[in-house]
Amino acid sequence: MTTLAYTLTAVQVLNLLKNNSLTVEDYARSLLDRINERDNTVKAWAYLDPDFVLTQARSLDQVPQDQRGPLHGLAIGVKDTMNTKDMPTQFGSPIYQGHQPGFDSSAVAILRAAGALIFGKTTTTEFTVTNSGPDTTNPHDPNRTPGGSSCGSAAAVADMQVPLSLGAQTGGSIIRPASFTGVYAMKPTHNAISTEGQKTFAPTFDTFGFFARSIEDLQLLADVFALKDDEPPQEVPLEHVSVALIKTPMWESAGPGTVIAMNEAAKILTSCGVCVEEISFPPKIADVENLKRIQKVITMGEAEAAFLREYRLDKTKRVQALDAYANMRQTINNLAEQYSVILTPSVIDEAPLGLSDMGSAAFNTLWTGFHMPVINLPAFRGPHGMPVGVSLVASRYRDQHLLKTSQVLSKALVHKACKKQI
Repeated sequence: MTTLAYTLTAVQVLNLLKNNSLTVEDYARSLLDRINERDNTVKAWAYLDPDFVLTQARSLDQVPQDQRGPLHGLAIGVKDTMNTKDMPTQFGSPIYQGHQPGFDSSAVAILRAAGALIFGKTTTTEFTVTNSGPDTTNPHDPNRTPGGSSCGSAAAVADMQVPLSLGAQTGGSIIRPASFTGVYAMKPTHNAISTEGQKTFAPTFDTFGFFARSIEDLQLLADVFALKDDEPPQEVPLEHVSVALIKTPMWESAGPGTVIAMNEAAKILTSCGVCVEEISFPPKIADVENLKRIQKVITMGEAEAAFLREYRLDKTKRVQALDAYANMRQTINNLAEQYSVILTPSVIDEAPLGLSDMGSAAFNTLWTGFHMPVINLPAFRGPHGMPVGVSLVASRYRDQHLLKTSQVLSKALVHKACKKQI
């Protein structure tokens, strides 16, 4: 069992650690063995010190049972844009090689206080901006990209090198690599979790999130980060779930894998008694080119401050774009409140071949800018056998509701089996 501990989900590992069937050190050794076996192919780590990992693991094993945190001993990978007091934070850039911030980001500090084993730093594109860079590969096919910019975090979880990892999304840097590598991921409501102590690109869009191998594992982190809804979520039977199927104005760019995934998802849910209604964006929000223009004006304008005023932009256009997007945000949020969840594409298609193109965020950026929580369900396969996910979206500050509903729907979509209750 110890040698195969790396295959376990976070919830399974926690149960073994709690009843002393597994030590943190033995668990860490199993993960390190897996990484040693696979790292030459996957290349998910920007920084990993096995000796330091084992030193931390032994310290955690010495913590008395009654003083252990809710994530005691659970290994978590951290995107290399988030500060760690005892590891370098290099932002995927040679400019910051060996940079040691000396303090934890807010998210890392919360996890450390909960007893998590901060395992190492996962790869990212340079400053999360470029759409290529690290040599990280897709665990399902090393000739394909894992997606960016949270590439290492997604690949490490998909390859069972850690059960959980942290990411951040400006466009689609959580949901897209989760879909490409076949893992669960959550981008919570914007600003529901602090981004203090991590590199930002566009504060109006930048959102902290995480990767896992089950909805239950996502729930662990959501609870530790104290995600709370405006109203307590209710238990919802599958047949009482209402789903708005929204292909978005970007649907013309969808490839065969995503077209099949969306059609299959609708068919499966309908057969399970779920009310699925196809909905279009309101006309004033359905102009693809206008959406892209507004998103670019906001993100590039905010990047001006983040990157030492390297960008020059007309401030009048930026104010107009912010106002327009705020109005869109409210319109879409009101639409979402009429349904249990929105079902929408996660990606254009399967992960592209090669590492020079990490894929498009066409289906992600609008939800990020709308500040709505999103969960990727790794439910389908494309024509080349690569993972293709679908996204579930809820209105703002209904993160726990989204988790509960995703738990119900994932049993139908991922396991292709209808369950009447959660």
